[in-house]
Formats: sequence, structure tokens, C-alpha cells
Amino acid sequence: MKTVGYAAQSATSGLAQWEFERRELRSNDVAFEILYCGVCHTDLHQSRNDWGWASYPLVPGHEIVGRVVEVGSDVKNFKKGDNIAVGCMVDSCKGCTPCHAGEEQYCTEGMVQTYGSKDRITGDATQGGYSKHNVVREDFVLHVPEGLDLSRTGPLLCAGITTYSPLRTWNVGPGSSVAVVGMGGLGHMAVKLAAAMGAKVTVISRSPGKKEEALRLGADAFLVSTAEEDMAKAASAFELIIDTVPAKHDITPYLSLLTLDGTIVLVGQVGPLSEVSTVPLIMGRRRVAGSLIGGIAQTQEMLDFCARKNVLPDCEMIRMDGINEAFKRMEKSDVRYRFVIDMASL
Repeated sequence: MKTVGYAAQSATSGLAQWEFERRELRSNDVAFEILYCGVCHTDLHQSRNDWGWASYPLVPGHEIVGRVVEVGSDVKNFKKGDNIAVGCMVDSCKGCTPCHAGEEQYCTEGMVQTYGSKDRITGDATQGGYSKHNVVREDFVLHVPEGLDLSRTGPLLCAGITTYSPLRTWNVGPGSSVAVVGMGGLGHMAVKLAAAMGAKVTVISRSPGKKEEALRLGADAFLVSTAEEDMAKAASAFELIIDTVPAKHDITPYLSLLTLDGTIVLVGQVGPLSEVSTVPLIMGRRRVAGSLIGGIAQTQEMLDFCARKNVLPDCEMIRMDGINEAFKRMEKSDVRYRFVIDMASL
């Protein structure tokens, strides 16, 4: 299938229009037109090879919303005209223990990422959602529930599931005490989702000026991390802390805020942290954990939950040819809180 997208040709090229071929439809594939694609910080990092494993040409985009145009002969759950979504992965071995448990993102053979990976059959590079069309294995395609705004669904496929999964893993529900560190694309979704689950939510930030916005998003309280007296009063207050900060930072000040057996889950930073003191961990049997997106079943569960509770990200719509400027703005944190590309502009 011939299609067109926006690709980086090198780490320094920026993104520009590029014509390329999608694979021929297999019997278990779903082909679809892309309607919207969210813009993730990962797209920026990968297009510039910040993590050292990018390959080019590279079409980013793993927050994809589309409409089915064709299905393979063995496809049972989708038909032409269905509204669908595809997130951060498009295949896995489906045979290992994590895959059997519905945790395909932890596939022992490595999940096939939506872009920047290799197709398990052909070895060709996968290309993402900054394009007009895609072809994906049925098992990794999601239904968009009725009533969910298609133009705002994309970021749920990354920021949404990245924060929903640890909230579910650590059994957050009515009465749970949850804190969220950072209030960007990930953080604002963590606040909305935890609040929708019935938790008491506190946003922790260095910036006192973000209090009003945190409360608007659904937080019950706001804690300034540089206010030593307030931090001391919050000792042992939270069962779960979702840390969404996407840079190297010191998590030690947050550890004493956890209850006995409390957990801080890192979902933002990919790479090193500042040196951590083990004292608050040992003295409170506290835990530091990480979490990576969610499995396909849980991602569908998240979409259904968001439709029922009317939980959606705050988005700014952009044209495809505005992506390089959007990347510059993302570097300055000049977006509230997620860019979404209207693919009709391509």
C-alpha cells in the first residue's frame, strides 16, 4: 500500500514529507486510514536519536486513531468503517509467559514497537502514525468505544495507558491516597484517571503557581515540593506516588511521603536517576517500581473506562506541517497538555 507521512531522515534533519510503502495485507491484518495521531515526547527523542537506538528513515507516532478500510480474510473482530486505535506496539511473540498473561509489552522476545522496530515476519522497519495509512495485526488493534471523542483519543494510547496501568496494578480505588509528581502530558492524565477511580489525589510540584490548574484537573490537594514544612506534614500520607518527571531527578524527598508498604512508580524518566537514599525505603518497607504502558486487554479496558467516565486529555490540534514547531514548543513545555495531529492536513 502506497502512503505518505512525515519522516526524519537523520537525527538532525527534522521531519518532512516522505512517500513509502506499507506492507501488503496479511490474513490477520487490519488496514486503516489514520484520522488523528497524538504527539508524544518519545517521538521527539526518537526522531533525534536521543536514546541512541533510532534508525532512519523514521516515521514517528504511536497514539493513532483511524477508520478501517480493509481487513484480512481471517479477521473476526473488525470490519470496514470501524473506528479503531493503535498504541505503542503492533506485535509480540504471543507465546511467552508475559504474552499469555496479557502483558505483551513485556514480551520476552521484545514487543514490536509501532515505529522504530522490525516486523517479526519480514524484518522491515515499522513506521508510525504520522502518516495517512497503516496496516497492523488484528490482535494489536483496539476498538474506540462509542462516545469517545476521536480527536482526543490518541493520547490515551500512550499517556493514558502509561498512567492507568500502575493505578490498576496497585489497586487504586475509592478512598485510595495517590500523589502525582509532575503535571505535564503524563501527569495530567494520572490526575484525571486517579480522580475518576475515586482516589484522593494530590499533585506534587515545585511550582506553586500550578495549584489552580491541578485542582481544575481533578486533584483534591496540592503540595509544593520545595516547602519543607509542608513536605514534613505529608509524611506517610500516600499509598502510591506516580512519578511522571521525564528527566534525571532525585526521588529521595518523595520516599518518606509513602505509607508503610507504599510504592513510588516511575513512568517518565528513561535512564539514570540521582543517587537515592535507602533509609526511607528500609524504615518504611517502601518500594520503587517502574511501569511500561499496558497490555492490549488492559488498554482496551482503559479506553472503555475513559468512555464511561468521560476522561479525556487536554489537547491542542495541529496540522501535520506544524510538527517541527510543535517539537520546539514541547522542549519548552509550551503545550497544555498534548498535541494531536489532524491527519486530514497531510
